Amino acid sequence: MRQIKLPHLPSDLEARKSDLLTDLWYKGKETQIKQDKIEKKVIMKNIVIFGAPGSGKGTQSDLMIEHYGLGHISTGDVLRAEIKKGTELGKTAQGFIDNGQLIPDELMVSILAKVYDSFGRGHKGVIFDGFPRTIPQAEALKKMLDERGDKVAAMIELDVPEDELMTRLIKRGQQSGRADDNEETIKKRLVVYHSQTQPLIEWYKKEGLHHHINGLGTLERIFGDIQQVIDNL
Repeated sequence: MRQIKLPHLPSDLEARKSDLLTDLWYKGKETQIKQDKIEKKVIMKNIVIFGAPGSGKGTQSDLMIEHYGLGHISTGDVLRAEIKKGTELGKTAQGFIDNGQLIPDELMVSILAKVYDSFGRGHKGVIFDGFPRTIPQAEALKKMLDERGDKVAAMIELDVPEDELMTRLIKRGQQSGRADDNEETIKKRLVVYHSQTQPLIEWYKKEGLHHHINGLGTLERIFGDIQQVIDNL
């Protein structure tokens, strides 16, 4: 009689080992996926940059963009762009402006959300410049980011003495010819800034996100201090 060689059939022990290895592989894969999500959240660093007119927000934002590859959302620039393009949000905003009214927080957040979403899901983070200015705006920004599974990683305050701010802004006005950079107007802007923003600084302190930066000194030293904050987030 010719013998027929049967294929090897795994023993019960071998089968159990195989099942165990399969389970371990799937668990390892799930752990890796979870880790990837965690790392993505850590990498995304949304920054609120804060400071009085003349504190150097624009200059330091440019350095952060170049060094970290962050996006940048300037409230004024975004608003002007929406109005210029004639979008529905822009038309609505223009209506409030034409009537001498402040743009409602809800509308401003909707405009910012549209720009924020345009960066896609894989961005490294965004600098919010000029927003928020009040506690309700900060709460609205937090809610908007929460809905996307994101958050503000830090609020960086550039603190510059008022006499230095006056000097910088007057000099800027002389160089640029900006009509609003005169002593009387500057004083009014600083009064508004301090009255509006001091409560907001306290709000971010309670959130554990406030980082004070001495804005007086060389660009390199100031940016070095900012780097320390961002690198440790």
